[in-house]
Amino acid sequence: MKILITGGAGFIGSHLVDRLLESGDEVFVVDDLSTGSLENVEQNQDKERFHLVVDTILNEAVMNELVFKCDQIYHMAAAVGVKLIMNRPVETLETNVKGTEMVLMLANRYKKKVLIASSSEVYGKVMDGENTCLLLEDTDRLMGSTTKRRWAYACSKALDEFLALAYYEEKKLPVIIARLFNTVGPRQTGQYGMVIPNFVQKALINKAITVYGDGSQSRSFTYIADIIDVLIKLMAEPEAVGQIFNVGNEEEVTIKELALMVKEMTGSSSEIEYIPYEKAYGPGYEDMQRRCPDITRLKNLMHFEPETDLKGIIQSVIDYFKK
Repeated sequence: MKILITGGAGFIGSHLVDRLLESGDEVFVVDDLSTGSLENVEQNQDKERFHLVVDTILNEAVMNELVFKCDQIYHMAAAVGVKLIMNRPVETLETNVKGTEMVLMLANRYKKKVLIASSSEVYGKVMDGENTCLLLEDTDRLMGSTTKRRWAYACSKALDEFLALAYYEEKKLPVIIARLFNTVGPRQTGQYGMVIPNFVQKALINKAITVYGDGSQSRSFTYIADIIDVLIKLMAEPEAVGQIFNVGNEEEVTIKELALMVKEMTGSSSEIEYIPYEKAYGPGYEDMQRRCPDITRLKNLMHFEPETDLKGIIQSVIDYFKK
């Protein structure tokens, strides 16, 4: 098949490119390289079935040609990472909202199947306080104030979902929404605030490992290869159309525990340093205490179980940065 991947030079997108090329597909990538990298796709540069267009997904002429010639679209392009969200809020909102609007409009023009990569951020802080249940796809969302810049990304991804479902319901566009939780693995950079790459890079050079807040906040992490398996299977599954799927791992860990694991696995002498959120990100930042998915819907559809545990995930990142 001919497949278009927006953001295909990014961390997740580039792994998807590799897997689809291995399967024999012809892959077209559009990426403005704002957070992606040519290094992520350099192994494919000489392959006849790989095509890279360095441009923004907001360029309608370029996108129209790409969507027209492709059979399926994986929409992975987005402004990502806490630091980017806090430092460049206008770019975050425009890329996420206008970009998804462009993809859906053109996909509908030519009736091309599209998978939208959404985010666990859409849940906001619903797991704070007394709520101990894992997050279901239909769980009510709880957002912070609009004066807290932290929630702009969450709202932009929620709007992407609303728009995708509207195209499905009103215009019968075949759409699938994959709500990704923390995805980790080789090629992920800590530049924009991703926690495991940050911890590993600091530990390997024995610099202080920085934990924001008191470290009691918990997250769940999923290995990139497990995520790619799910995305490809969702695209191929007719029953997935018109639905939202949590894609992640139900294994939870606190950030303090994570820092200690990284320190132990790297044999590092790094100190663990605790810094208030305000000092790290400035005013307007809020965090959520927990973020863990219920993946029952995904399991029922394709019997999904993550193959790589947290130690395996951390080791893959250690090996990558050691290279």
